[in-house]
Amino acid sequence: MSKSTSTMLAINAGSTSIKFALYRYPELELLSNGEVSGIGGAASTFMTQDALAHPVVRQFAIPEQVTAVQVMVDCLLAHAAFDSIVCVVHRIVHGGAALRSTCELTDAVLMALYQDRAADPEHMPQELRLVEAARRHLPLARQIACFDSSFHATMPAVASMLPVPRRYFDAGIMRLGYHGISCEFLMRQLRTLEGPAVADGKVILAHLGGGASVTAVEHGRSVDTTMGLTPSGGIVMSTRSGDIDPGFAWHCARTEHMSAAALNHMLSQESGLRGISGSTGDMAELVARETSDSCAAQAVALFCYQARKAIGAMAAALGGLDVLVFAGGIGEHGAAVRARICARLAHLGVRLDEQKNRGGEALISAPDSRVVVRIIATDEQWMLAENARVFLAADEGLVGGANPESN
Repeated sequence: MSKSTSTMLAINAGSTSIKFALYRYPELELLSNGEVSGIGGAASTFMTQDALAHPVVRQFAIPEQVTAVQVMVDCLLAHAAFDSIVCVVHRIVHGGAALRSTCELTDAVLMALYQDRAADPEHMPQELRLVEAARRHLPLARQIACFDSSFHATMPAVASMLPVPRRYFDAGIMRLGYHGISCEFLMRQLRTLEGPAVADGKVILAHLGGGASVTAVEHGRSVDTTMGLTPSGGIVMSTRSGDIDPGFAWHCARTEHMSAAALNHMLSQESGLRGISGSTGDMAELVARETSDSCAAQAVALFCYQARKAIGAMAAALGGLDVLVFAGGIGEHGAAVRARICARLAHLGVRLDEQKNRGGEALISAPDSRVVVRIIATDEQWMLAENARVFLAADEGLVGGANPESN
């Protein structure tokens, strides 16, 4: 098949969603994209959109992840470009300490991922289902893995080591970090927007959404990040607790006879903003209700406090701060949250332009702010596709690049 008719499929699976995008290959021109969201809910949403067309949105119950995979597959099977897919690139949450670079999903790699799937029961099983579905429906397409932890492979031992017996670190049990695909895209865009000199400085990336993390970057390399061994670590999130005193696990086991599986479910699905508010993990809903609901107000306050504290910690790891980037659903759209996070960061040189922040402009720092503050819309699907394109080009001895602005 000629390259002019070849396409690439990028699949980005989360714990309750699947995002996918189809690109012309190797140009990476977006042809269509879609998302299955709210998996496990009574009013799940399926959206699909061809380039330059209005999105088609349907709401119906998608009770579990197997059904969600089938919904996505049925949509792709009906697409005119399905038979031209020559490569499928999958976001894989992590491959442990051994798999940190984009690679082909060979039988050996898949075996290693299956052996490690229990390390992240919220993401890995869904991602492996999607790999198997892609291999079944597209047996001739190359299957590529792009690990969400890869960007953080540059973290020094002092940032990646867990303070537990040495044998665990020697066995590869360490703080891996996540949101790496998003971080890679944000740094690429920052370099375009501000130039290499600024992008190579001391940068903090605040990817704030249902999952949230804060990452310190210097010379374009990850120095530290809030997420640790799993994506459940770090600051408080929509339904995830973030970092927690290990004594709490002992308390639950001792007083409630809670099993490890039940504790994991509570900390990943019933905690965070949802647990504190007692109602929802959706930040927009919580902000709308905080004047009349004290629990909602506490959830918003804790999120802003922990995000601000994490930014301060990352600035300490960097020894200063030149650029602060907000991304993710909350980071991109939550003007009130951004304002509260930045309100007590003046000692770091952060000052927002209130009007630009309320308007959600790309550059929201005040003219006299020593730190550049930006909002950058992340695009993990495009970054997945670009990483796969680079991998295939190297594998085939090809050269050339794609422009993220064409997405």
